[in-house]
Amino acid sequence: MTPKSPKLREVLEGIPTYKPGRPPAVEDDGAPAYKLSSNENPYPPLPGVLEVAIATARSFNRYPDLACAALTVELAEHLGVPESHIAAGTGSVGVAQQLVQITSGPGDEVMYAWRSFEAYPIITRISGATAVQVPLAADETHDLDAMADAITDRTRLIFVCNPNNPTGTAVSRAALERFLDRVPQDVLVVLDEAYKEFIRAAEGEGEEIPDGIEIYRDRPNVAVLRTFSKAYGLAGLRIGFAVAHEPVAEALRKTAVPFGVSQLAQDAAVASLRAEGALMERVEALVAERARVYEGLTAQGWTVPATQANFVWLRLGERTADFAAAAEAAGVTVRPFAGEGVRITIGETQANDLLLRMAEAFRKEL
Repeated sequence: MTPKSPKLREVLEGIPTYKPGRPPAVEDDGAPAYKLSSNENPYPPLPGVLEVAIATARSFNRYPDLACAALTVELAEHLGVPESHIAAGTGSVGVAQQLVQITSGPGDEVMYAWRSFEAYPIITRISGATAVQVPLAADETHDLDAMADAITDRTRLIFVCNPNNPTGTAVSRAALERFLDRVPQDVLVVLDEAYKEFIRAAEGEGEEIPDGIEIYRDRPNVAVLRTFSKAYGLAGLRIGFAVAHEPVAEALRKTAVPFGVSQLAQDAAVASLRAEGALMERVEALVAERARVYEGLTAQGWTVPATQANFVWLRLGERTADFAAAAEAAGVTVRPFAGEGVRITIGETQANDLLLRMAEAFRKEL
């Protein structure tokens, strides 16, 4: 008799697996190789953070603080929001999955732009909800009018990734508020601001890019996602949080995995918040490198959307895989999206130089 496998949920069939960025290839000749595929911060932990983490590591035999109390107090003061409006989790993607869990199930719809963060379709289908993907506009920005038109009585949750991953484009405050005015008040809109710290209002670029915290204050159906993985450089510790009005924040705390956020992550996050001066120095350096890479690519003839994140986007279509392979051969790994384009993280100066040389050579072959 052939043994039977356990019955699993049918909704799991066909769910794509999340694809992490490829690590740098190690060459036999010892030449340096760089990872520009995961939007990681190339800098080490902020001053004092590693020391705090080492001290906390001495207590690994104890459970972490379930309530993330010290971090919640620090965030509430840092952002000027009530402590009851904060819910921490295992990275902003972990909190995003909880947001789907508390709003959506079979028969419900979760909406987001496409292409956007590749975890959205995964966490939507895990919940059994239906994904509604609204194509980006021609300039790689969210088509908020089309998204508003796509809302139905089954819509429960809308993600707005701002700046958008992988294109780096950002939604203006005026456009976002016009959109929110069209969204029914019982539909939760999540402003995913994983790259918030990298936003810069360039002179003459037009409308203001919003701070989601200011938007959420007067709108009970708006929640804001933030992370310590990007600008703060704590990607390996998996810690993020949501700011939302109390009913939503309370539901997030109810659905959190008990003790999911390690004490090491909590204490490192608090120490990182207290090192804001050093943080901004590093962010400014990355923003300057971003401008240099952007200008270098456009000077070569590439069409690059204006980016407000720590990466740039090249829409390459059928040449996507070729570009990624050429980059890896040159010593840098980028993040390809098959048949669409590549996302290139802003990394170390040497890595960015290598990328620009490789892109110039590839461009000449087109």
